[in-house]
Amino acid sequence: MNLKNSQYQAIMRQYDLRQMEHRHQQTLRYEELCNKLPAYRDLEDQIAALYADRARAAVLGQAVQLQDMLQQIQTLQHQQRILMTRAGYPSDYLALTYTCPDCHDTGFIGDEKCHCFKQAMVDLLYRQSNIHEVLERENFDTFDIRYYSDAKNRNLGISPRENMQAVLNTCHDFIDHFDEQARNLLFYGDTGVGKTFLTNCVARELLNTSHTVIYLTAFHLVDILQNNTFGNDDMDDSDENMFHYILDCDLLIIDDLGTELNNAFVTSQLFLCINERLLARKSTIISTNLSLDELQNEYSERIFSRLISNYEIMLILGDDIRIKKAISD
Repeated sequence: MNLKNSQYQAIMRQYDLRQMEHRHQQTLRYEELCNKLPAYRDLEDQIAALYADRARAAVLGQAVQLQDMLQQIQTLQHQQRILMTRAGYPSDYLALTYTCPDCHDTGFIGDEKCHCFKQAMVDLLYRQSNIHEVLERENFDTFDIRYYSDAKNRNLGISPRENMQAVLNTCHDFIDHFDEQARNLLFYGDTGVGKTFLTNCVARELLNTSHTVIYLTAFHLVDILQNNTFGNDDMDDSDENMFHYILDCDLLIIDDLGTELNNAFVTSQLFLCINERLLARKSTIISTNLSLDELQNEYSERIFSRLISNYEIMLILGDDIRIKKAISD
């Protein structure tokens, strides 16, 4: 995913702010420690003096003195640790902390972008939408299973509530083992039964654990694929960047499959997207109002075969929750 220079600088400023904040917190912890343990500051002054002496000894080439002073420094540092632990502080209390322990808040591991930097890139693209605000409203904490009836479905022998509990269990298992195996989910069912809400629940959990998640309606996905293939002078930077990341993000969510304008080209591009992510062992979640028979009729045999063979297919039972909420309000 390519960034404009201004976008790159905006992300790097966030890393600078993180580093400054963590150094500030480290300084506050140091001042607290010295105020409560004056002996700790005395030892720190002695260590600083020895480091200055070592610098002079190094210039003069006094190897024996260098080693002796190093041992003194180590002894004083050991005394500091004893003071801290006896006072109830952890031995690493003054260690510099990081928001991302993998890259130490630099954004890079070697020459490679860290996963947190990749997520920051995706976040930039999301800022033009309301996705983060939506995830604050629609998540597992706000999910209310009471909207699902406990009356048995005559054909399936299970109630919508029991069905949803099984689906929720699958979603939590999907999240808990996300880094261990590539899995794909397909939610289908009537309008308003909570399919999009579920995808948002999963998205929020994975975003909170620094995974790269891209959420697109099927209509928007197709629009990006078409613009990228045929070229479009009106294509904005977010869509152009998004295309380069659709196949590579940790989780791609395609919402409302079946609402896009379908034709041979769209079908071929959807197959490319689905198939390439399967080959790369990247997880995908699809939601649709179409039945399995309608999916088979609407899309190519190749797409349907990939979905049936590689996705965990889950029917969502229930009535339109939006109507229930409107009535209860």
